[in-house]
Amino acid sequence: MEGITLNDIERLGPMEIERRSFEIISEEAGSRIPEDERAMIIKRVIHTSADFEYIDNLCFSEGAVKRAQEALRNGAWIVTDTTMALSGINKKSLKLAGGEAHCFIGDEDVAEEAKRLGVTRASVCVDKAARLGRPLIYAVGNAPTALIRLYELIQEGTFRPELIIGVPVGFVNVVQSKELIMQTDVPYIVARGRKGGSNVAACICNALLYQLDGSRG
Repeated sequence: MEGITLNDIERLGPMEIERRSFEIISEEAGSRIPEDERAMIIKRVIHTSADFEYIDNLCFSEGAVKRAQEALRNGAWIVTDTTMALSGINKKSLKLAGGEAHCFIGDEDVAEEAKRLGVTRASVCVDKAARLGRPLIYAVGNAPTALIRLYELIQEGTFRPELIIGVPVGFVNVVQSKELIMQTDVPYIVARGRKGGSNVAACICNALLYQLDGSRG
C-alpha cells in the first residue's frame, strides 16, 4: 500500500489489539463460525494464523471441547510433539487447572530408542507418554509420525488420550495421518488437510484453557 504514514497506525495496547483483532475476525467471518463451544477455538486459530480457511478445515469430534475441558479440570497433562508448541502453551493457566505441559522430543532416552528402532523420535515420544499412565491431551503440530503412532496404540488398546489435537503441517503423510485419527473413537480436534503447525497446536491448547477459567473469552 502506497502513501501510508504513521498517522494511519492505530496506537493500541496489547489487550486492545487482541480485542480489535477478534472484532475484525467476527466481522469478516460473519455467520460462517458456529455459535457454540467451537467458536472461540476457531477464532483463536484464525487470530494466530490470519487464515480464515480454518473455519472449514478445523474438525471437532462430537463433544470434544467439553471432554477436553473436563479432563483439564481433573488435572490432565498436555504433551506436545515439539518444544515450540510447548513454549507457546500458557503454563500459568494450565497450572491453575492442576496440570503440567511436557515435550519429550529432546530426551536422551527417546533419541537412543529412536535410533535403535530406526523410527522418528516423535513416535517414540508417544510411547513414553503412554507409559505415564495418566490422563493426557496429546497436541501434535509438526510430526505426522506421532499421529500414526497414536493411532496404532489406540487400535491396540494400550493408550487412549483424553483428546488428540492433530494439526501437523506439511506434505508427507500429513493428510493421511489426520484422517487416521478422525477414524478413531478418541476425542479430537484436527486441522484437515496440509495446514497446521506448532503455533496452531499451542493456540488450541490455550483456547481450551482460557475458556476453562474464563480469563480471555
